[in-house]
Amino acid sequence: MLVRSQTQGTSVRADVPLAASLIIAAVGTLTIAGAWFFELIIGLKPCPMCLEQRWPYYIGIPLALIVALAAWRRAPRVVLLLGLLAIAGLMIWNVYMGVFHAGVEWKWWLGPQECSGAAQLGQPGGLLDRLKTINVTRCDEAAWRFLGLSLAGYNALISGALAVIALLGAKAAYGSSSVSQ
Repeated sequence: MLVRSQTQGTSVRADVPLAASLIIAAVGTLTIAGAWFFELIIGLKPCPMCLEQRWPYYIGIPLALIVALAAWRRAPRVVLLLGLLAIAGLMIWNVYMGVFHAGVEWKWWLGPQECSGAAQLGQPGGLLDRLKTINVTRCDEAAWRFLGLSLAGYNALISGALAVIALLGAKAAYGSSSVSQ
């Protein structure tokens, strides 16, 4: 267990911003590893919307590690607060993207033209050249479902949980900001 010396403070479990940022980094890493597993091992090609939903993790995981290091080094709580709020914002945005993508898969609303609906091949001239650039991975068809949820739906749930964890960590950092700056 990571435990600071008695002169520095308490254990990881007692430092909520530190624990929250480590949980976010770990769960985020596992989520991205799962996405890569489905892509590289199982062979499910991600659509453009799937790839876009990875960016909050690509930004949030390193940010969570920076916040964890800052918490470990006893940085001012306002730094932890702002870092955790930024992570929460990223994850809330990812909840929106996951729900939107799941809705496109369920045909509740239209998705982006480049990966949903009928392919637009244009004029007959140069058809073979255009066929080389057409993305065949569709955003409006779920490649995999478990218990009725697609990967986009699971992404929305995981991102929502990470947003809650980040907000709890931010709340703890805010509550202690006046005490330990």
